Amino acid sequence: MNKSELIAQIAEKSKLTKAEATRALDAFTSTVVEALVDGEKIQLVGFGTFETRQRKARSGRNPRNPEETIDIPASIAPVFKAGKNLKEAVNK
Repeated sequence: MNKSELIAQIAEKSKLTKAEATRALDAFTSTVVEALVDGEKIQLVGFGTFETRQRKARSGRNPRNPEETIDIPASIAPVFKAGKNLKEAVNK
């Protein structure tokens, strides 16, 4: 499912226009991004948790030249952990 298909589903299920559903989805995603940038955790009970995790610097192999090692810098990665209800729904 791509963004336009998701917007169509949201509009249909919530009885909103597609323009309103687009604004709602954009507001949700921008709010999640802003919270993660600020280091906050977002918990949606039953659905899941959005958070960030610190990745340590490490060395790796260059895929184009496997004999060459490269340094991979430390970074912050966004993570989603599925909640119990989501896991159960997917595993039915």
